[in-house]
Parts: sequence; C-alpha cells; structure tokens
Amino acid sequence: MSKKSLIERNKKIRDLSKKYFKLRFDLKKQLVQEVNLQQKVNLLKKIEQLPRNSSLIRYRNRCNISGRSRAYIGYFGLSRITFRELAS
Repeated sequence: MSKKSLIERNKKIRDLSKKYFKLRFDLKKQLVQEVNLQQKVNLLKKIEQLPRNSSLIRYRNRCNISGRSRAYIGYFGLSRITFRELAS
C-alpha cells in the first residue's frame, strides 16, 4: 500500500494538469509556429511561469485500489498484484 501522501500528491498533480492543459498546449503550439526568436523566448518564459506540477509528465499512474505505481495495467487501472487477486 502506498503512502497516503503520495496518492494525494498524485491527485493534486492530475488536477493541476487538467486545469492548465489547454493553456500549456496553446503556448506550445504557438512556440512551434513562431519564427521570431524573441517571441519564442517570451513564450518559453510564459510556459516556465506555469506551475511545475501542471505538467502532465509529472503524473504517475497508480493502482486505484492499492496505490501501487509499479506494474500498472492501464486498461484496468490496477496493478498486477491487485489484478491477480481480483481475477481469482
């Protein structure tokens, strides 16, 4: 069983990611399309000013029952151990 604090932190990261997803996506899209170097630097600064935990890459898939992060089966949202227990 994972520590409760890790599970709560992961939930907070997921919520922040959802909140800032559209803004981050739009800024990155503008960054790719921009040709002016100064504008690119300004866009990068805007992206850097977003909360660090709003990046989707910081989210860790965890088992919905045990909170285990290793051996996660995404289709079921469970770890392999929990999956085997429920399957038998």
